[in-house]
Amino acid sequence: MDKLNLLPQKTVLWGKGVVRDIAPRLSDWGLERPVIFSAPALKAAGETSFWPSLAGRVGTMLDLPAHVPESGVAAALRYCIGRDAGSIVAHGGGSVLDAAKAVSYLHHQQTGRYLPIAAVPTTLSGSEFSHYFGITEDRDSEKFKRSYAIVETVPTLVVLDPTMLVDTPRSLLLSSAIKAIDHAVEGMRQVGSDHPHAVLAADGVGRFFSVLGRWPVAIESKRALDAGLISLDDLLQLQLAAWHCYFSPASVVYGLSHRIGHILGGTFGLPHSATSCITLAPVIEACSLFYGDKLGIFLDGERSPDPGALLAKRIGSLVRVLGLADRISAFDIEPDARHRISALLRAHYPKEVADLGTQADDKLDALLERIW
Repeated sequence: MDKLNLLPQKTVLWGKGVVRDIAPRLSDWGLERPVIFSAPALKAAGETSFWPSLAGRVGTMLDLPAHVPESGVAAALRYCIGRDAGSIVAHGGGSVLDAAKAVSYLHHQQTGRYLPIAAVPTTLSGSEFSHYFGITEDRDSEKFKRSYAIVETVPTLVVLDPTMLVDTPRSLLLSSAIKAIDHAVEGMRQVGSDHPHAVLAADGVGRFFSVLGRWPVAIESKRALDAGLISLDDLLQLQLAAWHCYFSPASVVYGLSHRIGHILGGTFGLPHSATSCITLAPVIEACSLFYGDKLGIFLDGERSPDPGALLAKRIGSLVRVLGLADRISAFDIEPDARHRISALLRAHYPKEVADLGTQADDKLDALLERIW
């Protein structure tokens, strides 16, 4: 029996400049007394765009470290309670969105009330569409990013405005697109090619390849816009692609690429979006027997005896053409950490490791060596 689980997301709005229109009327979606969650790098853009017009704004929280450490979540929770916040406006990327969900969840644990969230994303990872978030446990000597799935934390309102992507650093924007493709591909892990996830995700991946295949090399988005090399519509198409790739997160279970990414990010501090640039293509190729013919839906009608291998080749090529790092060694991690990563994967994610097939432990070690 197939099934589609839906999340209680009220509204998704999209269009050029739409965030300015909705900021004064958040109460239309039940969002009162908002605290802004964002990042220092976004403060200037926020203050000149929509922050001042947010109705009933009671504060701004910018101290939200990457990978959502427990200490950061605790500080943000105290801030919200101290300001008697009624909601959160999350303006930023995946870490900001995860922090908002974590605080909403812990706010309920402490007060009995979830804080509804309005999401204004500045990257393409898609966290705004899901009930998933991670909190990095940092009390012990070894950090570990623990995953949560709390339906009540899914953002009530999502605003996809391409003007919010203009100042996002090129490497962050484009690597987050690969993270979105990761959602599409690994979302096939437990569904068939006729599932709504598959149909929409194939559209999302197609949009990504169409737009990113002609993306200018080594130039930031704002300069590319000013030069007429890309348009706001291109940026909007990327946002819609990310949404379609992550359209039904409550109906899918993600795999080994995501799990390696959680450890590389939470334990070793790699940028969250960068991890899929390293892991996705090699993992899909290594797990191609597990996925079988299902991944053919992403090949735009082209037939292949090994769809996983062909898709992996295309994703790997896209990562390289975009100039994104595709090896762990591009970051500051000691080579002997590979054994710790392997041990953490086997201990915490044995089902995902099993996707590698027979002699999975040996294949896991070979995979980690390959992506180093």
